[in-house]
Amino acid sequence: MSRNKFPPKQRHDPDLGPVYLYGLHTVRAALDNPLRVRKALLATPNALSRLQETGDLAGLEPQQTTPRDLDRLLGGEAVHQGVALEVDPVTRFQLEEVAQPRLVVVLDQITDPHNVGAILRTACAFGADAVITTARHSPRETGVMAKSASGALDQVPMVEVRNLGDTLEQLKGRGMEVIGLDSEADAPLAPRTGGKPLAIVLGAESKGLRQRTRALCDAVVRLDMPGPIKSLNVSNAAAITLYALAGVPDTH
Repeated sequence: MSRNKFPPKQRHDPDLGPVYLYGLHTVRAALDNPLRVRKALLATPNALSRLQETGDLAGLEPQQTTPRDLDRLLGGEAVHQGVALEVDPVTRFQLEEVAQPRLVVVLDQITDPHNVGAILRTACAFGADAVITTARHSPRETGVMAKSASGALDQVPMVEVRNLGDTLEQLKGRGMEVIGLDSEADAPLAPRTGGKPLAIVLGAESKGLRQRTRALCDAVVRLDMPGPIKSLNVSNAAAITLYALAGVPDTH
């Protein structure tokens, strides 16, 4: 991994059972993560060649397979690109294990694995130090979520908390500004430069932010859109919000 944000000890929970990750980017990220527990690598000859062009196989002896066999293993809708990796799911971290975060993304009961994976990918792209989810009403690690994350699952720590309100108070106590996104907010989203470390809070598409979550935010903003459709998928909204609030480094 180009930038390993994980705390020194990453745990796994064998009671959750094995997970099959698939797709070249996803599998490569898992192979490059020294803290990932890897069990078996299945690949077609072509996919194996492409994997070996980008790095080693982390000591695994690959098992040759066919696209048809992978379809049977993963389901016909899985875009596996000829490769699958059996792994143990990574146990979520505690907030205290993420030292001095500058940017975190907080998910208030977002349950769709595609959306969570896409948000992880965006969070990784903008250099987030962690993605925070609730212990209940959040998806377990799956191949679908990992594929949507395109490798970010092995690059951005996921923190799991039991009480999101208490967690937001802890983040504020650590000097972070907490900004929520809600379509019914009074204030529009506006660019933010510099300032305090930032926590961006996103709610589920159907319900938005819960009442206590909203009340604990330092500010709640909305996305203004000129077209006839006034709402976006939460993962798309996350990308716009991160771009506006987290900003992009000045390279000049």
